[in-house]
Amino acid sequence: MRDYGYALAAQRRAAFGRSLPEGLTSGTGTPIVLLPGIYETWRFLEPLARVLHDRGHPVHAVTELGDNRRPIAEQARRLGSLLETRGLDDVVLVAHSKGGLIGKHLMAFSPLGDRVRAMVAVATPFGGSRYSRVMPTPSLRAFASGDATMRALSAAVEANARIVSIYGVFDPHIPEGSELAGARNVPLSTGGHFRVLADPRVVEEVVRVAE
Repeated sequence: MRDYGYALAAQRRAAFGRSLPEGLTSGTGTPIVLLPGIYETWRFLEPLARVLHDRGHPVHAVTELGDNRRPIAEQARRLGSLLETRGLDDVVLVAHSKGGLIGKHLMAFSPLGDRVRAMVAVATPFGGSRYSRVMPTPSLRAFASGDATMRALSAAVEANARIVSIYGVFDPHIPEGSELAGARNVPLSTGGHFRVLADPRVVEEVVRVAE
């Protein structure tokens, strides 16, 4: 219940927030790019973004992702377009859930992936989720481990060395967990799929790779 309470508060912020993401793009530190999960906009990660911006990092939102229902490969192209258009290099991706799959897709399959220093992914279903098979929409069924894109991502192991995977002791959306072979895996003592974003360890890990 606490997990969904956190998600509900974040969705209210998305619905009623009026600040523009351009207000976060100033700073001289390592550029940060936000990658929210499915049915989430950049505002889902806004509290985390403001903490990082206060530390001097320019934070960029890929607003073209919308609420992130489109296929992973398509969204990865949008991410690459933003990096190219804004001339961003040596960036750190900060991702939640599906956002981590989008980030890994760019890192593994696009030349623009060379612009990424590292990705900190929180509660990402790198190995898929068994629940996806019974979901009512194609956008949710795409997380099944047998999906072609998911299989390709699992096989792309070289990108894992640049990934920090953070996950709770229990994730109600990803019973398989988010441990990723070859990555820096950071298990938390708390649980959930959403409220783990508020764990101080997330900021610590982003700071570790960015600073």
